[in-house]
Amino acid sequence: MTLHVEVFWSFRSPYSYLATPRLAQIEAEYDVELQIRPVYPLAVRVDGFFKRQDKRWPMYVARDCFRTAQMLGMTFGPPRPDPIVMDMATGEVAKEQPYIRRLTHLGQAAVEKGRGLPFILEVSHLIWSGQVQGWNEGDHLARATERAGLDLPELDRTVEAEGERLEATIQASHARLEEVGHWGVPTMVFKDEPFFGQDRIETLLWRMRQHGLTERAGA
Repeated sequence: MTLHVEVFWSFRSPYSYLATPRLAQIEAEYDVELQIRPVYPLAVRVDGFFKRQDKRWPMYVARDCFRTAQMLGMTFGPPRPDPIVMDMATGEVAKEQPYIRRLTHLGQAAVEKGRGLPFILEVSHLIWSGQVQGWNEGDHLARATERAGLDLPELDRTVEAEGERLEATIQASHARLEEVGHWGVPTMVFKDEPFFGQDRIETLLWRMRQHGLTERAGA
C-alpha cells in the first residue's frame, strides 16, 4: 500500500535543502509518494518575523547547518544571492521579492508537471551548496532545471501565463500547513500529523512503519 506524505518546503530554508536528499532516498526506497508543497518562507509570510527573533538565532542556525551538512556528507554555504531581499542587520524585508516569488512559482509549476522532487533537489543544491556564486545568473538555473527533467523557458511561460493560479495554490498550501498545526519548513505531514525539521525524518519513518511501510520492489 502506497503511503502519502505532504512536504512543505521553501527555497529559502537551509534545513529544507539538508532534508531533500533523504526525502528523495525515502521515495526511491519505499512505497511512498511525496506531495511537494512549495511555500514562502516565514520572512515573507509573517510581517516583521525577523525583527522579533533573538539576534543570536541566525548565527546559531548557520553553525548548525554547517555541522549538519558535514554530518550528512553534503556541501553547504550561504546563498549568493539570498533568495529573500532583506536587510539582515535590521530584519527589514523588502516588499518586492523577485527571487523567492519566481522560485516558488517555478517549484509549484514543476510539481504540476510531476517533477517537483527532482526540481527542488537540483535547485536547492544550486542555491545552498556553496558552490555557485550568482545562482540566478547565466545558465545555472536552466541547467539545474534540465537535470530535473524540465525546461526552464517552458516553466517560465507557465509562471507568466498562470501566475495567479499558481499563487492561489501556494496560498492554499500555507493554509494547509496551518491546518495541520505548524508554520515552519521543512514540515512533513503523514495522516495529518506534522513532523517538523530535517531532524524528524527518522521519526517520520518510524511512524510510517507503524502503518505498513514497505520497500519498493527492486529497491
